[in-house]
Formats: sequence, C-alpha cells, structure tokens
Amino acid sequence: MSSPSTLPHPVDQSRPLSRIILFGIQHVLVMAATPVSAIFLMSATLHLDPGLTVNLLSAAFVLSGVGSLIQSLGPWKFGPRLPFVMLPGGAPLILFLAIAEQHGVRTATGAVIISAAFYFVVLPVFSRLLKFFPTLVIGTMIVIVGVNLVKVGALLVTGRPGTPGFANTTNLALGMATIGFTVALYWLFDGIVRQLAVMLGLIAGAALAFALGRFDFVGVTDGGILSAPQPMPFGSPEFNLVAAVPLMLYGLASMAEATGQTVINAETVGKEIDTRTVVPRTIRGDALVSLFGGFLGLPLMVTSGENIGIVRVTGVRSRFVTAAAGVVLIAIGFLAPVIRAISVIPSAVVGGTAMVVFAVITVLGVQMLGKADLERHSNGFICAVALALGLLPILVPGVYAGLPSGARILLESGVAVGAFTAAILNVLFNHVRPRLARGRAGDPLTALVDAGESRAVPHA
Repeated sequence: MSSPSTLPHPVDQSRPLSRIILFGIQHVLVMAATPVSAIFLMSATLHLDPGLTVNLLSAAFVLSGVGSLIQSLGPWKFGPRLPFVMLPGGAPLILFLAIAEQHGVRTATGAVIISAAFYFVVLPVFSRLLKFFPTLVIGTMIVIVGVNLVKVGALLVTGRPGTPGFANTTNLALGMATIGFTVALYWLFDGIVRQLAVMLGLIAGAALAFALGRFDFVGVTDGGILSAPQPMPFGSPEFNLVAAVPLMLYGLASMAEATGQTVINAETVGKEIDTRTVVPRTIRGDALVSLFGGFLGLPLMVTSGENIGIVRVTGVRSRFVTAAAGVVLIAIGFLAPVIRAISVIPSAVVGGTAMVVFAVITVLGVQMLGKADLERHSNGFICAVALALGLLPILVPGVYAGLPSGARILLESGVAVGAFTAAILNVLFNHVRPRLARGRAGDPLTALVDAGESRAVPHA
C-alpha cells in the first residue's frame, strides 16, 4: 500500500469509472444551459434558420468538450491540468454579435480568429505582468465574476425585467424548489449522494417542472440522429483588423480573468501552482479552442468558473471528472436529439441550480480577499473602488447607454472594468507610490504619513 506521502495529489487521482462518469454528467448538467442559451441568442439576433442553429449548437458542445479535455489533461504546453470546463463566453458573445450587426457575421468570425491569434502574440508579455495581479486583484475580480454569474442564474429564473412573464410565480417556485432540493440533499446525506447533490437537485427540480406541465417536447424528435459541426457555416471569414479591436481588447481582460480562474481553481482543489507557467497554459488552451471556434462560427471560447463551485460543493477534485465531462459534451454535440432534449429543461430549474453554484464562486472570492490584508488602508480602498466600478454595469444595466458603441461594449463588461481598475490601482498604490515615497525619504512628514497609512482602516 502506498503511503500518503507517495500518493498523487487528489487532482491527479482517478476514481472508479462509474463515479467519474456520474460526476462528469453533473458538471455537464449545470453548464449545458450556457452553450444552449448562447447559441439561441445568436440565432435570435442574427435571424438564423433552424438548421444553422442546430449546427452551431453541435459545434458549441463539441468545442466545449474538446476545450475541457485540453484544460483538464494538459497536453504539451496547453491546459493547466486542473478540473476545468470551457464554454462560449458571455461578454465575447455580445462583442461577436455587435461586430456581426455592424460589419457582417463573416467579419465577426474573422475577428474571433484574429483575437485568438492575438492571445498567442501578447502572451509572452502578459506572463511578465502576472506580478501585478496579486491576491487582492484576483480576489476582487472573482467576487465580481461570482456576482455577475449569480445575476445570470437569477435571470434564468425570473426572465428579464420588462419582458412578458417576468417574475412569473411558477418559475420563481421552480427555481426556489430546485435550490431547496439541493440544500435538503446536501443536509440529509453524506458520501456519494451529497457529492451529487447539485445534479440530483436539478433532476428533482426538472421532475417537479414535468409534473406541473412546464416541459415542451415539441421538436425534440424532429430531424436526424447525428449532427456534426460544419466548418465555416457562414462562409469564408473576412479579416478586418479595425473591426476586431474591441474583441482583441477584451482578450486582455479575458487573460486576466483566466489568471483569476486558474488561481481560484488551484486554491479550491488545494494544489500549489507556479502561476508563471500554469496560467499561460490555461490561456493557450483558450486561444487554441477559440481559434477552431472561429472557423466553426462561434464566439471566443473561455475557461469557465462555473464548475469551480461544483468542485467546492462536492469536494471531488479529480481533473479526470471534468475530462469525462468533456467526453460527454463531445458525444452530446454529435447527437442532435440530445441537444434538443437538453434545451427542453425549463430555464427556471437550471437557474436555481446555477444560483447556488455561482454564489459559491463569490464566497471563494471573499475568502481570497481575506488573505489580501484589507486592513491596510490602500488595499481596502483599491478593493472598494474596483468593486464599485465593476459592479456598476451589473447592478445598473444600461448605465453606459449614452456612450459610443465601442466604449459602451467594453465598459459594460463589469469583470473587465473591475479587473483593470484593481490592477491599475494596485500598481499605483503598491508599486509606484512606495517608489515615490522612497525618493522623498528625507521628508519626515511623508515618512510619518506613510507609516500611519500602512495600518489605517477606513471607518464606516
């Protein structure tokens, strides 16, 4: 028998195949709504025909699966070998649609390809800047990510304000019941059932929805059995560097977000990593999958934080579980009836599950901030300003509606704004200002102020 010291880290430990498949399916069930909703939004915005929509759904699932395999298994210099999944990004999708409406969808797919290549070009420089993304910056960003994701999950339950059926009482009941089922399972049981509480809670919520007649099976059996992604579904990409600039700028924010996702994932599974080598592997995985995605008509693909909450709730840390999820996603991508059946699960049920998982991510961000020495006046101030600016477009949608479209698209990404604000202020307060203070070391008043500030706490 191997001693504990010789056993591989739990991240690198395999499990019985039946459990790996079950845990992998749990990840898929929680995340499946994201590619479905992303493609449906594309279809509605660009007025796509049903056949093209099914093709894009197939591509989204297959690439999500391939990306999850790359990030989880880490072949060559791609993937951090952590339990990660990949999804079509929300902010990149909005940018993709904006470019498509202004310049045409072929230019939008070209912009995705340009932006994916841009990742590889700037990555060597970005790796040297990682020292400017300490726990303070990453923790602030993770909190904003979590709050934003909780809002996304909540909107799946309530619908958007001003739309027909907003805050429908049946949908609210389904969402709250799904959360209740998950909590009850987590409280009543231990072992495998507790670890599967998220999936079982979703299934219980779906069963309740079925009993209430909230399922619509129309169209599930239409069409063939197999559905393979078709390359260049909109025709040959058109490359316009100017049109791609907003997406390329977002790429920088995405790299910062990938940094935070990698660090918080490693923290969650209890594995020490060298961010200078592991983070670039995550970003390379994003870039490679996004490059293929551009040729399949998809927006940028991003490493997702959605599964981190599941890892934390279940305690299952093996990266082979998310690799199994990748295999399941690829299989789903080739099975057209399964894709259509997944889209039948009421959004309120998926939203209830998502709210729990996403809220856990917010808690992880708060825990990281607890290690960032917020008792220092400057660190507390940096966190406060970054949260204020990052949460503003999330809590007050449309706040930047009067600005030009390019600026509006960038500023409405609360995660990007919060990350860059925290990073810039961290440089100013914790790098530039100390150097200036050292330059004025002969000034006793400056020395006195700096010494007092280092432990000052802002009062409410």
